[in-house]
Amino acid sequence: MMRNKAPIRRIGWGYASLIGLAVIQQLVVYLKIYMNQSYTTLDVIFSVVSLAALVLGFILPVGVSVVVIFVYLVSYFVWLVTYADVNVLTFSWWLLTPANIAVAAFIKASLVRSARIMDRLQEMQDRNPEIDLDTSLGNKDALADTVIKQSNLAKRYSEQYGFSMAMFKIEFLPLVMESLGSVRYAQFLLALSSTIQKQIRFEDYKFFVDRGRFVILCPMVNVEYLPVLTQRIKNAMMDLSFIDKKGNELQTVIRSGALIFQKENFSKYEDIGAVIAALERNTETDLIGEYI
Repeated sequence: MMRNKAPIRRIGWGYASLIGLAVIQQLVVYLKIYMNQSYTTLDVIFSVVSLAALVLGFILPVGVSVVVIFVYLVSYFVWLVTYADVNVLTFSWWLLTPANIAVAAFIKASLVRSARIMDRLQEMQDRNPEIDLDTSLGNKDALADTVIKQSNLAKRYSEQYGFSMAMFKIEFLPLVMESLGSVRYAQFLLALSSTIQKQIRFEDYKFFVDRGRFVILCPMVNVEYLPVLTQRIKNAMMDLSFIDKKGNELQTVIRSGALIFQKENFSKYEDIGAVIAALERNTETDLIGEYI
């Protein structure tokens, strides 16, 4: 979901402004009718023209609206100084009608810009998988994108570059969620994310792929060091002190499993579901494997 609601709010204000302007102008007509107790042809014309100006300004392109306003001002001024009976009402039409067109055109332009902003935000979200701002954890789409990029690098520069992945899975997840409740569970995930971050390097990646499963991706990690790294992270997660909703300390059990990139399996890394499944299989025995 997009977090930025400013464009949507701007669209709402635009429609509200347009409707409010039409309502105010109609109220002016009704007020005049109430005060004079009459409804003349000029009142009808004023009402229709003011609404028509709003419609034209909202429908026509901005450039066309400018031309229409210019032609109207010149034509009306000529009529005003030659044939019209000059009074407050006829003079106000000279300014009010183009003002309606201009305001409606401005609102329309704002709405169009807002729609384009929303399209661009959605496009950016599709291109750049979401990273949760609270936990700094990437989601499954972000993991898939990162795995593809890393596997391409590892294939191209196989002699100099490689990466490893590890999963840390919360055991007895239903019991953990029940003992914490939704709010505390979210705080627990935040605490686990912070714990993982303290154990990995700045250039490493971390992700959350639902059902209590965390995944880290570590470029250029020494294969001999990987078991030490996964064990250290698992111990740190299990040592995390967290209080459940009953005031008791939560007993956390974490399982871990890892994969080492192999060039021969390059094509399989395009299926993120298979990668996650392989990692989860390895968590059952705390295994560090090479195959998906």
